Amino acid sequence: MELPRGMKDFEGAENASIEHVRSHFKKLSDLYGFSFMDPSPIELLSTLETKSGPAIRDEIYYFKDKGDREVALRFDFTMGLTRYATSQKSMKLPAKISAFGGVFRYDEPQKGRYRYFHQWDIEVYGKANLESESEIIEITSRLFDSLLLKDITIDINHRNLVESYINRVFDSKEPQLIADILRAVDKIAKKPKEQILKEFQEKGYETKKIEKILEFSQIKGTVSEVEELFDTELLESWDDLKSLIDSLENRGVSNVRINFGIVRGLDYYSGVVFEVFDKNSTLGALAGGGRYDTLTRAFNREDIGATGVAGGVERIILTMQEQKIISDTAASHDRIAVLYINKEMQKVAFSIASLLRLNNIPTDIDLAGRNMRKQMDIATNAKLAIIVGPQELENGNVVLKDMVKGTEGTISLEKLTEDPGQFLV
Repeated sequence: MELPRGMKDFEGAENASIEHVRSHFKKLSDLYGFSFMDPSPIELLSTLETKSGPAIRDEIYYFKDKGDREVALRFDFTMGLTRYATSQKSMKLPAKISAFGGVFRYDEPQKGRYRYFHQWDIEVYGKANLESESEIIEITSRLFDSLLLKDITIDINHRNLVESYINRVFDSKEPQLIADILRAVDKIAKKPKEQILKEFQEKGYETKKIEKILEFSQIKGTVSEVEELFDTELLESWDDLKSLIDSLENRGVSNVRINFGIVRGLDYYSGVVFEVFDKNSTLGALAGGGRYDTLTRAFNREDIGATGVAGGVERIILTMQEQKIISDTAASHDRIAVLYINKEMQKVAFSIASLLRLNNIPTDIDLAGRNMRKQMDIATNAKLAIIVGPQELENGNVVLKDMVKGTEGTISLEKLTEDPGQFLV
């Protein structure tokens, strides 16, 4: 029997990696004062259509339930958290909420993302404030630091800035034109320039003007570098972007750069936008976010603004594997395997395993009564092995073997709940 296309099972090693990212995210979430919650995995289809309209149906899983209601599986956390936040009339603002879990998207499976995958998400709801954006970007940077990822760049931009340039080039503020051209900019990192030009030429857009927009989208660098390349006085919200950079520098966040090609594909973004990349990887963005006040207004809350970020967990794990931070197979961590020489030693071995577990020491032991050789074969994921043999046990000892270095010695049963590794140094 096969799974539906785009679905997969998450086995031990991958689950351990997901939990590793989750634990780092949860710790930072608590550190920065975000309230952790798990929004419903099922939403009314009308909720998910609030901003994107019926076209979103092509990208999500939706169906009718037994009550003949149209419902859908969540495709991100932003919609559910925003639905929740805008419904809480007495919620104190600013409200800081985080989430971590699985989401569903009916799009083409790709490396690092199946149709069911995991995301982490943080959101700030309240009055629009530059420091909210700054805090969202700061915690994003700190998360990648805590995961020991190197060469991470956070590219930031402002939607108003790009829209103001589009208005100048096309001499138009027509909403559909702006939305189309923003999509052209968003595609430049994913498709060849010639393909984009052909696509938009067929839509009736002048090729020279599209080329001008695409050239503009290639501008990136520090504030001073960008100002040398372009007359930024012609752009709306340039000062806001500079102020954000100043705020981030004040917070000790230095891995940011301005990138006029970052616009984010979703229509509900309304201000600062950003994406996170590994400079040396071809996996694409590891996280992305920005301000989306238009979404809270779509939920009939004119008084609440919102900004947030979400990251793809599996894609982050692949990046960690590329950088050799974690292995793509089960890691030994600090597990101990308890082995027994023969059937007579099995009862003592199980007693030792239970004792270690009671003292919060991760421990494995064979349940099937296999011979010593086979026990040793399946103990390769352990860092240390405790071998229970009759000769050592007679003197109140067991053998302790370092499964990585191959060294071994004896240890007293009374000292097993101490740090076993110290006896092999």
